[in-house]
Amino acid sequence: MQDKLQRKELGVAIIGAGRIGGLRARLAVNHPAVRFLALADVEEARARAVADQCGAQLASNDNQAVISHPSVNTVIVSTGEHEHVKPVLQALELGKSVLVEKPIALELADADRILQALAKSKGSLRVGYSRRFKRCYLLAKEQIALGRLGTVEGLSARIYNSRAQVFQMLARNPGATPVVDSLTYYIDMLGWFLPDNPVVEVWARGKGGIIRAAGYGCDDVTYAVLTLADGALVNLAVSFALPEKYPSLGYSGRMEIIGSDGVHLIDDDHLDQLLYTDRGIPHIYVPNHSVNMAFLSSSAPGDWAAGDFWGPLANETRGWLDHLATGRDCALTTAQEARDNLAITLAIEHAVESGSTVKVGPTNKK
Repeated sequence: MQDKLQRKELGVAIIGAGRIGGLRARLAVNHPAVRFLALADVEEARARAVADQCGAQLASNDNQAVISHPSVNTVIVSTGEHEHVKPVLQALELGKSVLVEKPIALELADADRILQALAKSKGSLRVGYSRRFKRCYLLAKEQIALGRLGTVEGLSARIYNSRAQVFQMLARNPGATPVVDSLTYYIDMLGWFLPDNPVVEVWARGKGGIIRAAGYGCDDVTYAVLTLADGALVNLAVSFALPEKYPSLGYSGRMEIIGSDGVHLIDDDHLDQLLYTDRGIPHIYVPNHSVNMAFLSSSAPGDWAAGDFWGPLANETRGWLDHLATGRDCALTTAQEARDNLAITLAIEHAVESGSTVKVGPTNKK
């Protein structure tokens, strides 16, 4: 570990200056170790707008030029899901530290290419699963680690969202699905909670309707049952087909962890703060879309308040930059964990398509 009195200076490149990339940029520029900030986006005007907003020194539409800039030693890839692979490989080839948004890729072959590049690189790679930095799930991890639940025998979780958001997601990338894009968060937490008890079998079913009628190839509802190596069972559900005006600004979730000596129940539906206004509440994910009533704390990344950004994405970004600057331990998902998450979500989709149970092979965790 680096000496606590020493601080490594960071030059950060943000690849993709959209909603999440813009947030990461505004968080990075205020970190005490960051001395240089650059942004790249296919729409150069958007990169320049974000750069002007946060005071970055460079903006461009050339990813490679920004990644290879001599002042950059740290790269955040916040492009669309289908565009992760190329900038990640470029940054790793140059030996830079990389944070890429989840999922690591959309195909296992691409995830494996990234792992192979990482093995040859002097750089590092973490994947942005910001739920790990939400208080309720951090507390759950702690109770399991302290042994208060005994042996975990079952876990149940579900996530709901509105069709307004799923159509926005699919318009950006028709290859993304609610399973690969969002249920992956719970797959990640499962591996984080129980790292020595991997998934070995997947059963899943889906029901199409609203989303398929709009021309996209994914179901309204997907249910999955996962079997772990010791026989523990995990029940997962996802639906992104709730009505357009459903009052979530991000997602609504629940989780139950059942152990031999206790149970941990997590209410993540965000019913703790309800706001109704005739003036409308803008949806953070969907442009030109608003609701009159909202679960106010349901924005998955977090929220702006008192001139700063608060919540899981802020905690994750600062935690990663702290790790790079000081050597402090970091809870962010590793590349191998992210590859395993992708394998399981793809197995769920394969089980739905085939109508059969899918075996999940062993991984090469290190």
